Amino acid sequence: MNLHALRLFHTVARTGSVTRAAEELRLSQPAVTIQVRNLEQELGLTLLAPKGRGVLLTEAGACVAAEAKRLFALEEEVEARVAAFREGRTGRLRVAATYLPANFLLPAWTARFRQTHGGVSLSLSTANAKEALHRLTHYEADLAVIGGGPPTESGVYRRLLFEDPMWFVVPPGHPLAGRKASLGELMREPFILREPGSFTRDMLLSLCRTALVEPPRVTLEMDGFGETLRAVAAGCGAAFASAAEVRPYIERGEVARVEVPSAVAVNPIALCLREGEEPSPAAAAFISLIEASVSPAGPEA
Repeated sequence: MNLHALRLFHTVARTGSVTRAAEELRLSQPAVTIQVRNLEQELGLTLLAPKGRGVLLTEAGACVAAEAKRLFALEEEVEARVAAFREGRTGRLRVAATYLPANFLLPAWTARFRQTHGGVSLSLSTANAKEALHRLTHYEADLAVIGGGPPTESGVYRRLLFEDPMWFVVPPGHPLAGRKASLGELMREPFILREPGSFTRDMLLSLCRTALVEPPRVTLEMDGFGETLRAVAAGCGAAFASAAEVRPYIERGEVARVEVPSAVAVNPIALCLREGEEPSPAAAAFISLIEASVSPAGPEA
């Protein structure tokens, strides 16, 4: 079936006039008439009958007009859905993240994103850096937000968002709480360290090597950040962590910061994408929101 001719017939049936249809379509009246006659010949049916200055749908014409209305309404719906997907207002977005961004950054970002992109199906998974990048490269995530060092995965494009300062914390009431201290002085305290291979543990040991300071005595090893901070609050020892993680605990008085001017370190927070691949419209919209929410100094308050 000639869809162009069917569209012209649909407009004639909707407006009730070849003249009005021609004006709406910005075609000449004879051109519209010829197309409708061609459609009648193709179908072997008479679709229109004259009625004064307008037209009257025959029984066959009314049947064809009803189906044409359904067809072109569906076309408009498809166009609207495609436009919504293209503009990032619908679709699916899967984000993989390490502990810090998943717990301290992404909740605010996703809430803000939902306000303007409520039609997007959004999911967030928390994993270590290696697993998060694995999900990205194996198309189980559309983007990853990683805290710590650069990824070793091939095929990953890494875009630095900001660098979060690393802070030392001790139990409330500790003699060094709220004071400045040297790295050597603080390393004489018992420490709670993350598991071997973690970014914060490697960074602390690197600081000690650079400053020619003996590493701390490890009183506990913990696999999780929350467990580490609770152990600090309970008086088990000092810890080294990213400022974004410990700031709420410090503000609530659960732990206290020790400033160590000689030991400056940062935790890079990076956005990771598949190299050489354009993100989906929904992912691109989310990335724009993230980049608007952060500066080199850190996320907006």
